[in-house]
Amino acid sequence: MAPHDPASDPGDPGDADALDAPGASALVEFAVDLTSQEVLRRAQVMAALGPDWDPVEVLLGEEAAYDLLYSGLDARQQRLYEDLVAAGVLPARGDGSAAA
Repeated sequence: MAPHDPASDPGDPGDADALDAPGASALVEFAVDLTSQEVLRRAQVMAALGPDWDPVEVLLGEEAAYDLLYSGLDARQQRLYEDLVAAGVLPARGDGSAAA
């Protein structure tokens, strides 16, 4: 029996070779082109960001936030920061040490 036949018993060892049998259903490639949906999604994201969105300003703001985050570290925190940079967990910033 063909595997799509509801009368076939999946526990029946005789059905294990059903795909090899003549007239059995073959697998069919299934592909969907999502290009148009992706273009629409990107357009909707840009519309949601609005005309005043400035990616350079956003990146500069993130850099300023990181500078503030790693500023004013005490000696223990500075050592931990340097260990994390050396381990590759945090990216090196500036001269390789957090601002004092």
